[in-house]
Amino acid sequence: MTRPVLTLVLPIYNEEEVIPILHDRLQTFLRTLGVDAEVLFVNDGSKDSSLPLLRELAAKDPRYQVLSFSRNFGHQSAITAGVDYARGKAVVVMDADLQDPPEVVVEMLARWREGYDVVYGKRRSREGETWFKLVTAKYFYRVFRAMIPIEVPLDAGDFRLMSRQVVVTMRSLREAHRFVRGMVAWVGFRQVAVLYDRPGRAAGETKYPLRKMIRFAIDGITSFSVLPLRFATYLGMFISVASVAYAIWALFDKFFLHATVQGWTTTVVLVALLSSVQLLMIGILGEYVGRIYEQVKLRPLYVVGDRVNVPREPDTDELDADEDRS
Repeated sequence: MTRPVLTLVLPIYNEEEVIPILHDRLQTFLRTLGVDAEVLFVNDGSKDSSLPLLRELAAKDPRYQVLSFSRNFGHQSAITAGVDYARGKAVVVMDADLQDPPEVVVEMLARWREGYDVVYGKRRSREGETWFKLVTAKYFYRVFRAMIPIEVPLDAGDFRLMSRQVVVTMRSLREAHRFVRGMVAWVGFRQVAVLYDRPGRAAGETKYPLRKMIRFAIDGITSFSVLPLRFATYLGMFISVASVAYAIWALFDKFFLHATVQGWTTTVVLVALLSSVQLLMIGILGEYVGRIYEQVKLRPLYVVGDRVNVPREPDTDELDADEDRS
């Protein structure tokens, strides 16, 4: 089987306003790229006219492939499906809203030809983002990096090129709760950054509101760190020591100072504090137990409902004896 040099993987969710602009930009980019390439759109259960638009484009251009989910499974699952079906010697994951400029892929390919296995886009600036999102994203990745035992690039999203060896390795990671950028860092290999300026969305609205951002952050932390569980242990030890100290003080006050201790306020405060701590710790335990529960069910990460120009089976996991990066 002759492989294309490049596969572009683009998750799509309710992007009917962006798709015509994206198509024009991709046509210009593919003409100037100078290598054999394919574009794999993964429709993540869109409820607008995204899928009919993609079908129409794929019918006109055989380089366009459309993989459509039976329902919405989430952005990270869409990336996973794209990686599963991508046939290219190099695979680039990028957002469909054109905040990940296709032109940056040229520089990524150049670094890939130098021997790097992962070339990730590192944001030099971000246009069209609220101050809240900029601040929370900046500090989340720094806190996340401090909590986990692997080195995750700062100021980088899912926009990256992966060699076929990395792609095949990623296909073996089937955890239910996906944090792809952390998984790519975890597998290792030679990685390098490419700096770029991230523009605003070409059209439409963001598909990552605050609720999804928080969920995504929790998935990332709990997928790669047990520090929250250790925090529960440390906090329990601290409260135990504090409780013993308080008991010693109360006994000293009763038998030596003979003070009248009303105790009502102290009791209410301590009960409220200990109850809140217990609920917090139960919640942390619940997050990890819930992930175990989801994982042991062994359900597929996604269900394909429709496809255009895409083989029925995912790509083979066989590696070429001598990888050609030309």
